[in-house]
Amino acid sequence: MPQNASSGTQASPAWNGHPKGSRAYGRILAGLSCAGVATFAQLYSTQAVLPLLATDLQVTAAEAALTISLATVGLAATVIPWSFLADRIGRVKAMMWGISAATVLGLLVPLSANFGMLLVLRLLEGMALGGIPAIAIAYLNEEVSKAHAALAAGSYVAGTTLGGLSGRLVAGPAGELWGWRSAALAVSLLATLAAVAFLVLVPRARGFVPARAGFRGAIRTLGGHLRNIRLLALYTQAFLMMGGFVAVYNYLGFRLSGAPFGLPATVISLIFLAYLSGTFSSRWAAGMTSKYGRRNVLLGGLAVAAGGLALTLTSSLVLILTGLVVFTGGFFAAHSIGSGWTGAIASTGRAQAASLYNLAYYLGSSLLGWAGGLVFQAWGWNALAGAVIVLACVTAATVAVVHPRPETAAA
Repeated sequence: MPQNASSGTQASPAWNGHPKGSRAYGRILAGLSCAGVATFAQLYSTQAVLPLLATDLQVTAAEAALTISLATVGLAATVIPWSFLADRIGRVKAMMWGISAATVLGLLVPLSANFGMLLVLRLLEGMALGGIPAIAIAYLNEEVSKAHAALAAGSYVAGTTLGGLSGRLVAGPAGELWGWRSAALAVSLLATLAAVAFLVLVPRARGFVPARAGFRGAIRTLGGHLRNIRLLALYTQAFLMMGGFVAVYNYLGFRLSGAPFGLPATVISLIFLAYLSGTFSSRWAAGMTSKYGRRNVLLGGLAVAAGGLALTLTSSLVLILTGLVVFTGGFFAAHSIGSGWTGAIASTGRAQAASLYNLAYYLGSSLLGWAGGLVFQAWGWNALAGAVIVLACVTAATVAVVHPRPETAAA
């Protein structure tokens, strides 16, 4: 039975969730896909124009990447407070507040007078966006029938890949023609349209029950999740792999803009088309869980990601781009399984379980995504790619040891 995210509360026994194929099911997925566009287009809006931004503001590659890292730090710092608020006021209302505030802040980013103001606005924008990712997964678990929850989560992750892709594809050409400020404005306008579509499409919640437990009860719920070794393994996966993923996309543009490639910003922005492989793989991986189990599909995704990244160690542009497509597909396959698995493992406190996953996910993005720049500046691309391959291997070993085989043994 769908449960509320707070400990000790659950949906009405009469409510079994919207079935796949129903009008409400379609509206939920469409609405959350729009929320994914609004969230991830804004969160990574500067990534496609980092070389332009670094040149214009006269900062290093690692400093320019702070516009990404601080946004994700803000998101990571607020996902848990947002989950507490959502337990009180409802999932939909909390997501509406967050997406509206982020849209306003995003429209202010192009007006930044200096680099310091830009970083502050990006931090605040990330804090507002913290109201979307974890709450969306909890909302899905409460509103969609249990039989289709994994598929719905995979569909939502697929929507987030389209959001990240659309923002980057808009930013690249706009940045080369008119500068990074125009690129940021174009992405913010796109996010505004997506936010409006979300507000119109998303149906009212039927499976939500307000939390009765107070702050101490919520803290106990968090503590219980942090003592669950199976959840900790998924949080480790989120931290390491997202950190490596963001580092790859942050600094591959710098590699391709320099010798011997010398690609312009518009062409470099096209590398984000590799996200389409993640759009496919996240849904495909969710469908494969019924046949092979979550554990095996997640490990397979990690192996594919590592293999794809190994191809980028060559000096062939074709192999580099092929490797990026394979790496991205493997990463999102693993991510879709990990994010959805938290809700299956946590029978209570689902919003907090998902929030901890997102906390680890975006802390990895912030810390490792930035630290990757130090490796890249000191030793070059091959050192960075090799480090991320090592992270994938550590992640796979952690998952393989902690999660039993077959996974039904722990059910």
